[in-house]
Amino acid sequence: MIQFTVHTGTALPLRRSDVDTDQIIPARYVPYFSLTGHGNGLFADWRDDPSFAANLPQYQGATVLVAGNEFGTGSSRESAVWALQKSGFRAVLAPRFGDIFRENALMRGLLPVQLPAEAVERLWELTEADPTTPVTVDLERQQVRYADRTEEFRVHPGARQRLLRGADVIADTLAHEAEISAHERARRPLLPRTRSAA
Repeated sequence: MIQFTVHTGTALPLRRSDVDTDQIIPARYVPYFSLTGHGNGLFADWRDDPSFAANLPQYQGATVLVAGNEFGTGSSRESAVWALQKSGFRAVLAPRFGDIFRENALMRGLLPVQLPAEAVERLWELTEADPTTPVTVDLERQQVRYADRTEEFRVHPGARQRLLRGADVIADTLAHEAEISAHERARRPLLPRTRSAA
């Protein structure tokens, strides 16, 4: 998993709410069983609109996405997280996330930060007025800092620790490999057993 401690970058203001995973990356761009090829499908159905924020030159290279309420609802499409990461995003700020999207993001190293709607509105206005405004997302202190403001946020303690270490849930499990192996050795064999037909 990609480690996340503190990240500073510019922001893309996505003034849209109820963005589901099919809008993040349409199904036709999802190559099954592959981690590659997702970046070119990000927000694909909106890319033919020249005024869409992600098409504007001033937002190229943005690494923090500031979205509206209910971001990432819909299907459990993990490719939505991959598409955002392949396009350079390290964090998504929104008032509320789809539960499965949030968990997928936390497991892959994309930080979903829940902020009040008023803070999101301030960030939209600020980054629209000045797209070069730096936004700092600090997981160590659980703060978002921009201009002269600091917004507090909370991430589940277990997920936060994994992100800070760059470790996923499998790595957490493997940290107990010796105890797991000892338990398996001491455990009674599973019954019944099958035998080959003669």
